Amino acid sequence: MRPFFSKFTMPSLKYLSAYSEQTRQQVAQLIEQNKLGEVLNKRYPAAHEIRTDKALYQYVQDLKSEFLRNAEPINKVTFDNKIHVIHHALGLHTTISRVQGGKLKAKREIRVATLFKQVPLEFLRMITIHELAHVREKEHDKAFYKLCSYMEPNYHQYEFDLRLYLTHTDLAGARLWGAASPPNIVTP
Repeated sequence: MRPFFSKFTMPSLKYLSAYSEQTRQQVAQLIEQNKLGEVLNKRYPAAHEIRTDKALYQYVQDLKSEFLRNAEPINKVTFDNKIHVIHHALGLHTTISRVQGGKLKAKREIRVATLFKQVPLEFLRMITIHELAHVREKEHDKAFYKLCSYMEPNYHQYEFDLRLYLTHTDLAGARLWGAASPPNIVTP
C-alpha cells in the first residue's frame, strides 16, 4: 500500500491548513490524480474582464452602493503588483489620515493583488467584498463574516475555491486562466 501523500505533503496545502483533515485529504487526492485544475476550470470556465484600475474602482463602487451605501467613501481602488500571496495578503484596505487646513481627513483605499486580474469574477468579488467589509468591520470576527456572507451568500465557497486555486498555482506553477483575448476587430 503506497502512502497517501506520495508526491505532496501536508505543507503543500498551506492555504488549506484551517480546514479539516478530511477536506485536506480530498484535495490531496485531487492533486495526486492531477485533477485539481480540471475541477476548478469546470466550476469557473472563464476569467473576468476587469483589467484596469478604473474598471476595478467602478466595480467596487457598484458593490459599495449596493451593500454599504452609508459607509465612508472609498477614494482609491487599484490592482497592486506589490501585494504577494506569500505575505498572506490577497488585498489590502488602508485608511490614510492627513491634516488639511486644520482638519483631519481620512482617505480609504483598497488594493487588490495583480494576480486577480486573471481569475474568475467570483474570486475577484470575494476579495473585493472582503476588503469592503473592513470599511464597516475592522476585525475578522463573527460580525465581519456575517457581513461578507450578506454581501455574497457564496462567500465561503468562493474563499475555499480561491484557496484551491492558490494551492494549484503553487504546485503546478501555472495559472489556469490567462488574459482575455481581445475582440476581433474588422477594419473597413
